[in-house]
Amino acid sequence: MNNFFLSELYIYPIKSLGGISLEKAQLEEKGLQYDRRWMLVDEEGMFITQRKYFELALLAVNINDNRLIISHKINSNQTISFDLQEDNGIQIPVVIWNDTTVGIEVNTEVSSWFSDFLKFKVKLVKMPVAEKRMVDPRYASNNEVVSFADGYPCLLIGQSSLDGLNEKLQSSIKMDRFRPNFVFTGGTPHIEDRFNTFYIGETLFSAVKPCSRCVLITIDQQTGEKGQEPLRTLAGYRTINKKILFGQNLLHQSSGIISVGDELKIVDWRIEDQ
Repeated sequence: MNNFFLSELYIYPIKSLGGISLEKAQLEEKGLQYDRRWMLVDEEGMFITQRKYFELALLAVNINDNRLIISHKINSNQTISFDLQEDNGIQIPVVIWNDTTVGIEVNTEVSSWFSDFLKFKVKLVKMPVAEKRMVDPRYASNNEVVSFADGYPCLLIGQSSLDGLNEKLQSSIKMDRFRPNFVFTGGTPHIEDRFNTFYIGETLFSAVKPCSRCVLITIDQQTGEKGQEPLRTLAGYRTINKKILFGQNLLHQSSGIISVGDELKIVDWRIEDQ
């Protein structure tokens, strides 16, 4: 059996904007520190993503000197930043999928900047530290909580899974289409489907649910342009129960530091595949 090692580590501080590549990260109760702790919402408090607004792919995010910096990937003059701790203190209800939770607007200047970019009124909200948005109880094992991520604290994809997909495509794509937190090397394509429980470094994880894919993966993260791939090709060989699957959603049992180069040590494999 191959050895598995963490090769890439990402956070996405603002939901559906650009990610940040890290060498190490602090794993907290809701997931990696700063991951999906901010989110754009419309005037009704409904979450906003690239699924409808492809141009969000053009916004890069970075953290420097305790500030979150947003900048346009093509027009470098379009930029704004704010302190990681900043908010206006007023909690408002926000909706993400079937969940109603709460967010706190960062400030009106930041919201106006995003409103100008999207050409309609939005707010950038931050999840309060004390807020408990619960993981789907059908998959949770210990009342786990999640940030503004779609449903689970962390997402894992094997590099071999992307390599196998790219062999089937006319033009290869980057891993950023799939927005993983963890990328690992070793094993055959989609071997992560067989993981049950495993360690990354000293932290125990469970692979609880395959990640079902949507139109977002057809958006080029460098240009903001939408195509048909790789969703069309994936549908041909990764459709299970009418869902197109790629990657594994994870739950974790403790906090800790996760670092590129950490070994993934499999504790046990899915029973149905033994």
